[in-house]
Amino acid sequence: MVQSELLSNAKWVSYVSSSGSKFVIWVALIGNSVISIMKFGAAFISGSSAMLSEGIHSLVDTGNQVLLLYGIKRAAKPADENFPFGHGKEIYFWSFVVAVSIFAVGAGVSIYEGIHHLRNPRPLESMTMNYIVLGLAFVFEAFVWFFAVKEFKRVKGNHGFLDAVKRSKDPSLFVVLFEDTAALLGLLVALVGIYLGDVHDIWWADGGASVVIGLILAGTAVWLAYETKGLLIGEAASPAEVQGIRDLANVVDGIEHVNEVLTMHMGPDYVLVNLSVDFDNDVLAGQVEETIAALDSAIKQRYPVVKRVFVEIESR
Repeated sequence: MVQSELLSNAKWVSYVSSSGSKFVIWVALIGNSVISIMKFGAAFISGSSAMLSEGIHSLVDTGNQVLLLYGIKRAAKPADENFPFGHGKEIYFWSFVVAVSIFAVGAGVSIYEGIHHLRNPRPLESMTMNYIVLGLAFVFEAFVWFFAVKEFKRVKGNHGFLDAVKRSKDPSLFVVLFEDTAALLGLLVALVGIYLGDVHDIWWADGGASVVIGLILAGTAVWLAYETKGLLIGEAASPAEVQGIRDLANVVDGIEHVNEVLTMHMGPDYVLVNLSVDFDNDVLAGQVEETIAALDSAIKQRYPVVKRVFVEIESR
């Protein structure tokens, strides 16, 4: 009876799988691999610091996409004796590693190269090649960015962009989106730097563009690290979900009071729930077992992302 009443009040909530994220990552991986080769070739021929920074940027992005795919694969491993709650947080760890690599390698090398060329500016060569490579790179990056934005719009629903990023528990998608946005900005900065050197003989602008690209990467890395830190430590489910779980428990016959609802994301599609409830004193042991089983089933039906529910019986 208790179970049927709870299930009748349950609402289904759909959650997005990681298949869309993996597709976007693969598109980004292939695109950045091609782009990095083109940029390094142009940088070697022309001697452009900004182009070299962009090549490093694309190379770092390529490596990052490999890390994200590895993280997704590791996160899908089932629970075992050493990791009884599964490996879902692996994707959070590798996303944080991506942020660190962007800051340490991408931003660090770009700023270093930019300062070096600012101190020793020199004319660039093969300007036509630089423009062609930048144009092709922009087309490739825009193509990847389009897929990332399309997938992100599909999963964000009616929420605003920044709000959707904060709500997202799958960092792999917004990591790629942020990387590609930074890449497009970096290409525009590189174009300005090379153009100023080519048309106005402001050769130090190339080094300045490299520094700006490094700062863009540093800002992107800090933002990504901030967003993934909370997930890595252990974020709770949304306030609406927590309240919904509390409401389900409150309507159960025999439960006098819900003391506490603790939740934690163990992965993008895995939430752990711990409930502290106070039962009526006249509820029999067999009824307690039946009630907990019904509550467990109702919570998982209403919130499919909830995989484990623990109920503690405590007085107020």
